[in-house]
Amino acid sequence: MLVRRRELGDFLGRSVALKTALMDVLASAGLFRVPIIIEYDELKKLQLNAVTDPLTGLYNRRLFSETFEKEMNRAKRYGSPLGLVILDLHRFKEVNDKHGHPRGDEVLRAAAATLRKALRTSDFAFRIGGDEFALLLPQTDAAQALGLSRRIESVFAEAVQPLQLSISVTMDHGVATYPQDGEQPDQLFHVADDRLYRLKHSNHGRSSVVAPSGPAGGAAPEPTKTEAAPPTKPISIESRRAPEKPEAGLVAAATASAAGMATAGALAEAPRAYAVQRKAERVSMTGTNAYAVLGEQGNRRARVLDLGFGGVALEIETLEQLTDSFPAVLHVPILPPVRVSLKPVWSQKTTSGALRVGCSFVS
Repeated sequence: MLVRRRELGDFLGRSVALKTALMDVLASAGLFRVPIIIEYDELKKLQLNAVTDPLTGLYNRRLFSETFEKEMNRAKRYGSPLGLVILDLHRFKEVNDKHGHPRGDEVLRAAAATLRKALRTSDFAFRIGGDEFALLLPQTDAAQALGLSRRIESVFAEAVQPLQLSISVTMDHGVATYPQDGEQPDQLFHVADDRLYRLKHSNHGRSSVVAPSGPAGGAAPEPTKTEAAPPTKPISIESRRAPEKPEAGLVAAATASAAGMATAGALAEAPRAYAVQRKAERVSMTGTNAYAVLGEQGNRRARVLDLGFGGVALEIETLEQLTDSFPAVLHVPILPPVRVSLKPVWSQKTTSGALRVGCSFVS
């Protein structure tokens, strides 16, 4: 090509572009029939458009499948965990029906912006359907993926507030991790999708406590908190396993172990408010540096043993450190510091001689 460029330049008496020489060489050799030359930047733009969703700017489902396979192979090769999160928007269709598709597009862009803001540079976000999204989280275990998912839901709720929608749009999630939930991409996707569906059914499948609707449209009264727990063990939304102990059992054990303590009377009242079994197991903070700063002055600390939707378990020396209700700031992995109000509801001795105290979140 360089030789042909010099020859053409000498023949024409002027400088010849490399593209011209390239076309002349390939055309004269009969290597293509319809010669088309494209700039490198234009080629990269075409490649990006082929794997990108034009509305949100996220990667599309085609690249999701390719990336999922690559990251799964990488996780197997290095023995590292891989998190998969499937998300979708609850009541999104109602937004389109009532406010129009342009406003629905704004909701989708807000969701995409939320995902980009929450992820690390090593993570991947995809739009895999109309209002469905997927996250691939290399080197992320189940606890970290769950914490990130819940944070994304909170950030998204704030992101859609400026849109001033008359319909409350929320983001639901389903989480699966390699190798605990499967060793093939389709297995993980099925588990995450199933957990997403079950979480949606748990969060949105029932209306108010006064008159919830049953599956056939009739009234299906839901047991109140003071009623006995159902005979069948509830299945955890996150792990699809029954919890090891019902809340009532924990409270009963706490009452027995707290006999003789100054606060035993207060703890003994807990069964009345916590007679139903736990509906979702808590995320263990064992092995992390999670802790809580207790009280208004912030001069006391306690280890955070686990964290759930309704409360947190702390490790303290004595119950005298706690009051009936107290403020605390939780410092746990992934999440920013969270200020909460806690109420002790049960306690039991640990093998180290300290106390494990279960506290509920107080609004």
